[in-house]
Amino acid sequence: MSTNIRAGARRLAQATLLTGAMALAGCGLAGAADKTYTLPDPTVDAPLSKGQAPQTLVIAGGCFWGVEAVFEHVKGVTGVVSGYSGGEAKTANYDVVSGGNTGHAESVSITYDPSQITVGQLLKVFFSVAHDPTQLNYQGPDHGTQYRSAIFYKGDDQKRVADAYIDQLQKAKIYSGKIVTQVAPLVAFYPAEDYHQNYLKLHPTQPYIVIYDMPKLEALKTQFPALYRAG
Repeated sequence: MSTNIRAGARRLAQATLLTGAMALAGCGLAGAADKTYTLPDPTVDAPLSKGQAPQTLVIAGGCFWGVEAVFEHVKGVTGVVSGYSGGEAKTANYDVVSGGNTGHAESVSITYDPSQITVGQLLKVFFSVAHDPTQLNYQGPDHGTQYRSAIFYKGDDQKRVADAYIDQLQKAKIYSGKIVTQVAPLVAFYPAEDYHQNYLKLHPTQPYIVIYDMPKLEALKTQFPALYRAG
């Protein structure tokens, strides 16, 4: 069995098990998606800047398929790549990372135009519709440190905005639990295998995608109409 098939089968098995458990508990499929939140704008942010080179932001929030898909639909984002951050190059492959012992998190590298969108706006999307930052070392059915919530900052500005926004959201008591998002310097980002890239776009009917990731796109479209980009 190819790694591609194993990856899809693993997520599908997780989705099937959880869907069955929810049915027994009387829950509908709508409850399968991660929660979404309506958040305030960051009070600390880097301003829009014309003439600046494209910037990158690396984040982690569970399975990279859904996080990648969300940011592919955000205006001002020019590129999104799924990959691994937090561990070493020699262990940056799906089969090893899936063991949860490499230090890596399934991550997404977002390239954006700083004249169109700010790092604070990207983080607002991240914390509201892309994942639940109160889930420690898991997201939905996916458990392990490789699914942790993290911001791998590149430069002082990204760190400053990330720290300030987490503090702002925590003080606002928007979430029922504590924000557990790790803020750490970006040491390296390793692109994931080709079959993980654009996964939602290529597999829109896969049950895991339908249950867990499509609702994130709907939430993005509803909550961020000015930022949402179709296609």
